[in-house]
Amino acid sequence: MRRTMIATVLLVAAGVLLLSGNALGHPHILAADNKREVTGEELLADLSQAQVVLIGELHNHVGHHQAQLAILDALRKRGKPMALGVEMFRQDSQKFLDRWTAGMLSADDFRTVFEDNWSMWREYLPVFDYVRDHSVKTVGLNIPRELTSKVARQGFAALEDEQRQALGNVVCVVDPAYSNYIRRAMGGHGGEGRQYLFFCEAQLLWDTMMARNIIRFLAEYPEFSMVVIAGSAHAWKFGIPRQMLDQADISYRVVLQEIEGRIDRTNLNPELTDYLWLDYGDAGWHF
Repeated sequence: MRRTMIATVLLVAAGVLLLSGNALGHPHILAADNKREVTGEELLADLSQAQVVLIGELHNHVGHHQAQLAILDALRKRGKPMALGVEMFRQDSQKFLDRWTAGMLSADDFRTVFEDNWSMWREYLPVFDYVRDHSVKTVGLNIPRELTSKVARQGFAALEDEQRQALGNVVCVVDPAYSNYIRRAMGGHGGEGRQYLFFCEAQLLWDTMMARNIIRFLAEYPEFSMVVIAGSAHAWKFGIPRQMLDQADISYRVVLQEIEGRIDRTNLNPELTDYLWLDYGDAGWHF
């Protein structure tokens, strides 16, 4: 009898752990407009209606990249041509991305190019392996870092006349939420002074040019939709999407991952995102 009871207890305990694992082993995603949890199929059905799907990230968070890949893979399998837009590459490195996705560049050579553009190779490797393995058009959205660095230090007016004309006018007019983000990024300092203004101009320049590169690709390939992966603040609705809508009429959706202290289930707001992918641990970043 005692052995039977012990076996029963162990079986029940194992069942509880299994159920708990299953509960945490799939994504938990909230719709921002009503705070309701949606299924993966509901999410994908909505995302598939948009021309652009922006997915934020913490750059060093492996789970965030897994979620991005899960969405890209699921949308691609629905049959519509899909491209991937990446903050991690500058436009002037586009030829290397094209050679990589065409299988014409070695892994060692591609890594050299990647590390000239960005960092955290291991964290991003699954993303770039995927686009190569599936020949996914991949678009570098970023601009030369010396431009944004100079604007952050000295302001947009410090650029050469020719550069300013090519980039367009950049004015620091932002929503309060974006302004708060900028102050946090500056360590809580800066106020309304020149340091804050210059950092704000650099951020808007970044957003504006990435938006312009998205629009340029879709104009050339109107049959495509695009998944965009970028830092969380760039993907927020007042980042790239705001600048994108200022330049063209493009349908989009935003998916952000839960980041405590930035955007989480307690302050979810449809003015920031359409969906929030909740952080339920390592097993919760896949469909």
